[in-house]
Amino acid sequence: MDIQQFKALIKPVIGATEGAALDDSLAEKLNRQFPPSGETFKFIESACHQAIEAGWMCSHGAAGRRYGRVIEPGPETAGMSVDVVQLEDVAGPHHRHPTGEICMTMPVTAGALFDGLGAGWCVNEPGSAHSPTVTGGEALVLYMLPEGRIEFTS
Repeated sequence: MDIQQFKALIKPVIGATEGAALDDSLAEKLNRQFPPSGETFKFIESACHQAIEAGWMCSHGAAGRRYGRVIEPGPETAGMSVDVVQLEDVAGPHHRHPTGEICMTMPVTAGALFDGLGAGWCVNEPGSAHSPTVTGGEALVLYMLPEGRIEFTS
């Protein structure tokens, strides 16, 4: 798995988000179109594990909280950045989403939750804020940020 292959895998998801309002209806659409049991979700999840093993994804941080930007925002991603974090029973740094955030939660440990949610998609609306929290074990979270914008508050 290399970055070009990963970009090709994520392209259908980016296409499904283009022009959509970042709200609960987008999360519902993504969960219908790319459910955790579906082929696209599983391919992206597998690709994340392969890329982490290869060392080019989640290459920053330390055990329990590893992270990294995978794709910078640009025309091929409809202006969205793509980041992946690997969290284990931790609350990450508080931050704000000026333009919103689209998250794909991939539990590594059965029953692990990201912000109280299991495997699937959630959307944080523009202006929202949180401390991203994983409980019940380890999870990977792929998140897309319009314009790559995120504001850390702590």
